Amino acid sequence: MNIILTVLNITAPVFLLAAVGFAWVKLGFEYRVEFVTRLAMTLSVPCLIFVALMKTEIDPEALAALSLASLAAYVFVMSGSFALVKLARLDVPTYLAPLVFGNTGNLGLPLALFAFGDIGLGYAVVVFAVMAILSFTIGIWIVAGGGSLKRVVQEPLVAATVLGAVFLWQGWETPVFLTNALELIGQMAIPMMLITLGVAVARLETRAMTQAVWLSAAKLLICLGAGWASARLFGLDPVAAAVLIVQVATPVAVTSYLLAEKYGADAQPVAGLVVASTLLAVLALPVILAFVI
Repeated sequence: MNIILTVLNITAPVFLLAAVGFAWVKLGFEYRVEFVTRLAMTLSVPCLIFVALMKTEIDPEALAALSLASLAAYVFVMSGSFALVKLARLDVPTYLAPLVFGNTGNLGLPLALFAFGDIGLGYAVVVFAVMAILSFTIGIWIVAGGGSLKRVVQEPLVAATVLGAVFLWQGWETPVFLTNALELIGQMAIPMMLITLGVAVARLETRAMTQAVWLSAAKLLICLGAGWASARLFGLDPVAAAVLIVQVATPVAVTSYLLAEKYGADAQPVAGLVVASTLLAVLALPVILAFVI
């Protein structure tokens, strides 16, 4: 009973905030997803990442091991997902990227924070940063047939990750007034992203949900196997391993749908994957957390 209550205390705030966004749209209120997403990705999330890395008490060697394990996990996921897409005779530009890159920002960061505290958040931002860099390079290349290294360098979250890693490595800290300001900005990120997730899901139009459901279940199994294998391969400590597994197992990100729309892929099947995998995550993530906590 205690483990059930613990898991509910961790997951309930996440899905309740997403439900707020969902209800907001269904009630007919205005919500500008593009503006909020830009605010989060260019300001609040970079501040959250920078402060989390700067203030973390995790050993730099452990963070380096987690970075390599995260990279390996996504290589495993991409290999398994590519085989799945080919066996199912699906369109690679449409299906591969959504099956590989999960919602490590909107769902993964708050879950790690609620489940494992500041140390868990420190680990989670590393996995999130690795995923984001891969998504902006390989992910765009898969969907659009070409990527941009310049775009990666210009992304604020990449700069925040590098700068936070330097501060962590050198043991530096910003002045208290600046740290407090950055923390306040970063604290907007998690509730804002969760509400935006609910808004985006409420606005999606989906078709062919049967296919989306079994693909979402297959994605979850591939991701769980990849996360577990990478954690074992790199000998991660229990908390780092748990964070990696949860992050990699998060559902299809709404940004996958936005990228499909932007670069001319078939967006409707991706929308179905977002909805199906998010609903599956409501059931699966509490079970996963119960095993890894």
